Amino acid sequence: MQALIVIDMQRDFCPGGALAVSGGDEIVPGINALMPEFASVILTQDWHPAGHSSFASGHPDRAPYDLIDMPYGPQVLWPDHCVQGSIGAGFHPDLETDRADLILRKGFRAEIDSYSAFFENDRKTPTGLDGYLRARGITALTMTGLATDFCVNFSAVDAARLGYSVTLHQDLCCAIDLDGSLITALEAMEAEGVTLA
Repeated sequence: MQALIVIDMQRDFCPGGALAVSGGDEIVPGINALMPEFASVILTQDWHPAGHSSFASGHPDRAPYDLIDMPYGPQVLWPDHCVQGSIGAGFHPDLETDRADLILRKGFRAEIDSYSAFFENDRKTPTGLDGYLRARGITALTMTGLATDFCVNFSAVDAARLGYSVTLHQDLCCAIDLDGSLITALEAMEAEGVTLA
């Protein structure tokens, strides 16, 4: 069985949002069109409590996009985004959410960020997605969504390491590209055996 994983297609990651990815809204029609081709569609949703430790606003001597050390490793500080229950945390209004079998919320632990759909940023606390996929007999995943170089990248790499066959639908993703992070992400995914389609 194959699943389409749609990563964080939320208002705050689209133009006009708190952490907008250029062109993020333009991929929604293509993602919707792809959904019927898959036995399962899974949406992830960034879901941060107010005052999350990854927000630059909680570090008075720091600015958005600064890199700091956290107990679990390096962490980019982000503008406040996808706060639980906020309009910005909602899915893009044109995304066909009714097609989803599962909506997986991540990043809800205040002390740790979560880029990957499979693990928190400590690389060991699971989200539960792996168990869900295995219970349903899903072995092949296609990744789309936002942003290519962060949440999509971490999700694809983790999926490949867990033994899934993974394809990145490059034209249905958009990147932040922070200091060359896009090329680094593409190289990391390719090195793990992710198919860049």
